[in-house]
Amino acid sequence: MKAVDVMSRPVVSVEPSTTVRAASALLGDRGFSALPVTDSEHRLVGIVSGADLLLASVRPEDDQTPVAQVMRTVVISAPLTATPAELADTMLANRLRCLPIVAEGQELVGVVSRSDLLRVLTPQDDVLAGRVDQALRAYSRTPRWTVRVNHGAVSVTGPFADEAERHIVEALVHTIPGVRKTELVP
Repeated sequence: MKAVDVMSRPVVSVEPSTTVRAASALLGDRGFSALPVTDSEHRLVGIVSGADLLLASVRPEDDQTPVAQVMRTVVISAPLTATPAELADTMLANRLRCLPIVAEGQELVGVVSRSDLLRVLTPQDDVLAGRVDQALRAYSRTPRWTVRVNHGAVSVTGPFADEAERHIVEALVHTIPGVRKTELVP
């Protein structure tokens, strides 16, 4: 697996001439942590974070301040061929929330976020176990069961009040997408 398999695309980016106000609106609307800044040929020339925009917005002397005045021009990026482990190492070492992915000539082709990496680095059974556990906690309000998942087969271990509760728990577990089989162990 490579960056090309993990990255989000199409990329939402801004140009250096985009106003801080417009970039702030875009960032807030999309929920991103930063926006890549590209030139007219879609080459990566900078990055502007929410902190950069917030700082610029605190000094509203000019509504038309361009992103070029507040962006960082030294941008850490990764190639399409980077592995998820390499992407994670780069992001952690540099405390990045997102990492632009570039092709030859610095052309921006994607962005990898922390959540993109977590999706591919977390085993699917762990994700499924978390979803089942969350559903059971919502049902009982107190954690009473241990959940284990192996290739989509869910095992729920713990005390059940009665046979009716066993049926409820089993039905609840089967509402979670990806569950292939359920085993309830007292």
